[in-house]
Amino acid sequence: MKFLLVLAVVLVAFWVWRNNRSQDLDRDQAPAPRKPLAPVAMVACLQCGAHLPENEAIKGVRGAYCCAEHRALHERQGS
Repeated sequence: MKFLLVLAVVLVAFWVWRNNRSQDLDRDQAPAPRKPLAPVAMVACLQCGAHLPENEAIKGVRGAYCCAEHRALHERQGS
């Protein structure tokens, strides 16, 4: 009976060691490097001068703005 208990403990220990070893090997593999994002043109708000990506800017009659409020303020001041 003692031998069966010792054999069971050894088998469980071997199983735990083997599972931990396979997980360590998976962690050692470096993930694939990500492709860098394409550069985005930056524009300055005509009202406050803040720089923001061109695709996030609000287009106005005179140019680009950071928000609708600045577009309205700048267009009112110019009239």
